[in-house]
Amino acid sequence: MLTHSHNMHSCLDMLEQERQYFADNLADWLRSFPGKFVVVKGQELIGVFDTIEDALSEGARRFTLEPFLVRRVQETGDEINIPALTLGILRANSTRPA
Repeated sequence: MLTHSHNMHSCLDMLEQERQYFADNLADWLRSFPGKFVVVKGQELIGVFDTIEDALSEGARRFTLEPFLVRRVQETGDEINIPALTLGILRANSTRPA
């Protein structure tokens, strides 16, 4: 039987490829997108956003329950980790009222 902590650990391990891709590209992105939020899936830059809300919304819209990485392009990385989204407990609403 899988425990909650085991599920969390597995989901975080799944993002290792995304973390490495982010680290490998950070120097270039600091020149091109300083202070922006990026969405990374696998070894692909999905998009660059002005706000964390927009980045999370696009990631949730495109990948629903699959894990994806959102990070701010800055020298010191603050990883944004929302376990409820990662584990599929909570779904991000990618539609906004007009």
